[in-house]
Amino acid sequence: MNNIKLTIQFDGTKYKGWQKQNQKGSTVVTIQGKLENVLSKMTGEEIEVIGCGRTDSGVHADNYVANFNTHTNLSLEEIKKYLIEYLPEDIVIKDIKIAQERFHSRYNAISKTYIYRINNKKYVNVFNKRFTYHVPEELNIAKMQEAAKYLIGTHDFKSFTNLKVKNNRSTERHIKFINIKENDGVVEIEVNGNSFLLNMVRIIVGTLVEVGQGIKNPKEIKSILEGLNRELAGHKAPAKGLVLKEIEY
Repeated sequence: MNNIKLTIQFDGTKYKGWQKQNQKGSTVVTIQGKLENVLSKMTGEEIEVIGCGRTDSGVHADNYVANFNTHTNLSLEEIKKYLIEYLPEDIVIKDIKIAQERFHSRYNAISKTYIYRINNKKYVNVFNKRFTYHVPEELNIAKMQEAAKYLIGTHDFKSFTNLKVKNNRSTERHIKFINIKENDGVVEIEVNGNSFLLNMVRIIVGTLVEVGQGIKNPKEIKSILEGLNRELAGHKAPAKGLVLKEIEY
């Protein structure tokens, strides 16, 4: 049996996230579901594709990593050609290789990097509107950068998640860096962390946007973290601006 590692790029606009839904008779369309259907038909086996993590509905990925086990005698090139032919155009296999037997795309991940893009021009750009959050008010990038510094390091991010915490589940996470830059009216917020809670990156972005708009003060981030209350943080930015950039193993 071979453990096959895939690097996948996808436009998540039409999908309900990565993870397939277990509802009986469900017609919910997910990236995992699409891949498993195509691979199962190709191999004649019941294929389970393991993803590097969940993504929200509408979120995109540039280098999503997944793996699956198969007994197929097809070569990697034949598998790739089959996937190219039968997957929809908004799911692309960038790379395929044999992984070590014990490789697990989720459990072996050390960190993830996301990029969130904001169109900060006065008008909607028809060429990037599926992939950017339109904020017409000019954002103060320097204040957003100042606010982001409070989020670096290991903190309890309970204020920055919509996760309903059960059984004393930890909401502590480590953020290695947050880079914010603006180029030709597009603001990019790059966030790297060991892992992320439900909606965490989108709530961080929404909070930083409110700082950039002058609704919040950069120093408020410290009290928001300490307050451990979702209502203290900013709004959840739309999914369409978020892209999973890369996974570190």
